[in-house]
Amino acid sequence: MRGPVKTLLFDFGGTLDADGVAWKDRFYAYYRAEGLDMTAEAFAPVFYAADDPLIGMLPVAADLSDTAQRLAANLEDQLARRSGGAQSDARRGRRVAAHFLKDASAALTRNRALLEALAQRYRLGVVANFYGNLEAVCRGAGLASLFSAIIDSTRVGTEKPGEAIFRAALEPLQAAPDKTLLIGDSLRRDREGARRMQMGFIWIAPAEAQAAECRAAGVQPDHPTIERLGALAEMLL
Repeated sequence: MRGPVKTLLFDFGGTLDADGVAWKDRFYAYYRAEGLDMTAEAFAPVFYAADDPLIGMLPVAADLSDTAQRLAANLEDQLARRSGGAQSDARRGRRVAAHFLKDASAALTRNRALLEALAQRYRLGVVANFYGNLEAVCRGAGLASLFSAIIDSTRVGTEKPGEAIFRAALEPLQAAPDKTLLIGDSLRRDREGARRMQMGFIWIAPAEAQAAECRAAGVQPDHPTIERLGALAEMLL
């Protein structure tokens, strides 16, 4: 960073609604708790097959509850197809969606006070690879008024880690990259995007996830790391 930080950009899923755990991993944990006998590796393509059709297809006014319920319904359809044509379990899907929403809502409520404090000192924006309804999700969570830019990949037609999506956020914020910090849970999308834009980066992820990714890459992180979003208070306030 060549100057004092003036702008903070946040990822949404896995960052604002959880302490560094992606939606895929959270849905997998909820399904495991429901008795699903499937490895995380096998679940990943099931999740993406359920997730991808929602991109650009959700109503722009759909809130987090509607999003989670539709995703869980798609997951049930995909799981049924992979189990020899068995009928999908709609009730299980609703339970999984409810568990997801309960935890996400608790995290968003917990993080709202932090974001309110940060907004007193910094310009805030959110940048996410999302379905097209990110603004409605933020509004439903009571966060929209805190962000001067809400950038949804589907709405702007470009995804992280590409530079264009970050430029779309920096322009309305009138922010310089070298005075901006990006906080996100994905090394591939968030850290790489920050690197391309020459922004600062803070990685949020559970300690075990940080250790596993660093071992896999054979490197140590060259940026600050946190395990919970609340730790930003000690770093930035």
